Amino acid sequence: MALRESPFSSGFAEALHTLGWGLILPCFWFLDRLIAVCVSTSLERSHRLEQECYLHPLKVFFGAIFFFTLFLVSAPIAFLGFLLWAPLQATRRPFSYHQEAVVHREGEGSSWEQQDGSSKATFGFVTANLCLLPDSLARFNNLGHTQRRAAAIGKCIVQGVSRPRIRIFVDSPSSCGTLSPSSSLLPPATPCSYGATDTQTQPPVAEPLEEGSAGAAGDGRTIPGDAVIDVQGNDTEELSCSSSSSSQSPPPAVVNFNQNSNQQSCRGGRRHPPRALGTLGVGGDVPWEVSTLFPANVDIVCLEEVFDKRAALRLTEALGPLFGHILYDVGVYACQTPGCCSAFKFFNSGLFVASRYPLLEAQYHCFPNGRGEDALAAKGLLSVKVLVGQNQSQKKVVGYFNCTHLHAPEGEGAIRCEQLSMLSKWIGEFQEKNKQADEVVVFDVLCGDFNFDNCSPDDALEQKHAVFEDYRDPCRAGPGKEKPWVIGTLLEQPTLYDEDVKTPESLQKTLEREELRKRYISPPVPLDGSHLLYPESGQPWVGRRIDYILYRESSLAKHCHTDVEEFTFVTQLAGLTDHIPVGLRLTVTLDCDGTEP
Repeated sequence: MALRESPFSSGFAEALHTLGWGLILPCFWFLDRLIAVCVSTSLERSHRLEQECYLHPLKVFFGAIFFFTLFLVSAPIAFLGFLLWAPLQATRRPFSYHQEAVVHREGEGSSWEQQDGSSKATFGFVTANLCLLPDSLARFNNLGHTQRRAAAIGKCIVQGVSRPRIRIFVDSPSSCGTLSPSSSLLPPATPCSYGATDTQTQPPVAEPLEEGSAGAAGDGRTIPGDAVIDVQGNDTEELSCSSSSSSQSPPPAVVNFNQNSNQQSCRGGRRHPPRALGTLGVGGDVPWEVSTLFPANVDIVCLEEVFDKRAALRLTEALGPLFGHILYDVGVYACQTPGCCSAFKFFNSGLFVASRYPLLEAQYHCFPNGRGEDALAAKGLLSVKVLVGQNQSQKKVVGYFNCTHLHAPEGEGAIRCEQLSMLSKWIGEFQEKNKQADEVVVFDVLCGDFNFDNCSPDDALEQKHAVFEDYRDPCRAGPGKEKPWVIGTLLEQPTLYDEDVKTPESLQKTLEREELRKRYISPPVPLDGSHLLYPESGQPWVGRRIDYILYRESSLAKHCHTDVEEFTFVTQLAGLTDHIPVGLRLTVTLDCDGTEP
């Protein structure tokens, strides 16, 4: 059953809700500006020092008086709007749905490669915490200008995701294996402006490739819908790297072009040389990288802390033409049924999902055990079921995607463990309720901001939770131990605008150098009153990785196998958020048993 776009079943209720919020908004905005004018980010303070501006105290004084006066004048009108708006929350579905037609290239989405009696396809996922709070509150996290950041982030995601997907295997004695996508292989880019808030970026539609064109999978085999370029490399090849030669001959060079062809770069037209991808695991089975661009051809994007409604609409406008199916304004407001949510909810959950695939079902649950400032937001779990396509037996090919944002305060691991147990239960119930006999499930992903890491002694309780036995974490070596290539995803807020981290390129270089990484990634949290010795002897310095993308196979079709093709740490949002987005690409293989696509 198709989802309706409006969160209200009645147009009259929706109109009353819009009227009520319209009466509240001016007062809310004046209060937001009242606080924002008094709180500066470190970037604004440094600009004032450079410009030798001494009028800021006067701006704060008169600005505070001005906005406080407007707040008082608009408060009675806002109260009337609140009396109209609050009761309607009981009839509101806890999310809004946006859909629009998207022109897809041939082979996009549900294209499967048929080879050796099996079917293969890849699926890409990204998660990012954006800190899109009202401007006044975002400033306490050293981030301001929420609307401008939302517009810039939307452009960056579109320009990164819709670029050609390039994977290069260089056949040369000095080859270092796979090379990552590089803007040096692309035409010069059109820069996007941080301050541009009204321009909507729409990716150009690529021309369909000729039949037989393909892209490479991790083992050198090709996938329909991509272009293939074979290059025989040598020591003087332009696309070579300086690492020592491998004991085994690498596969021939293959360049994979994704189904989209937007070749813009969000941060200007500078070109950079191809970058070697690291290797996941001892066996060198999958590449990983620190990339200045979002992964190409991402299928589903999960964003957290999109609390501001206007920011959510800006993201929807930017991502809608590319993804086509978006859930935003997810969560509940005001007072809810006892046992459903704790306290009065001033903010929604902040969750935002954009999908290339149609949404068949969606369900939201609010965590009932929030405390302190976290209880003011309707944090919870959003589960969706997407239609990937249809197989040769006319069975639906579907996938499950779950996103969440857990309790934030440090030292309250018991609350997060309860929430992990709740979301595991809710996911199981959602899938049991919505499964059908004529469906083939090809992926089941859980992602989001978990607000705990896998290296802090303070998070030891969460690290041992059973969710990690059900879902696989490609970055995790075990409870309390990360794989050596892993990088923390939580940036230190006071240094967000330092030279080493304020651009995608500088942040990329910083993350790749351990001595610099220590200065800008949040360190592990020790137990109260104890001294922390980190890292252990011989181990790399990782820092707090609190953004996760997990996957599992137990809920998939019987003959379905999943492999990690690539894991990505993304620096494209440098200066726009205090988290490092992460991406995961899965290769799904269906054995031939009559159920393959």
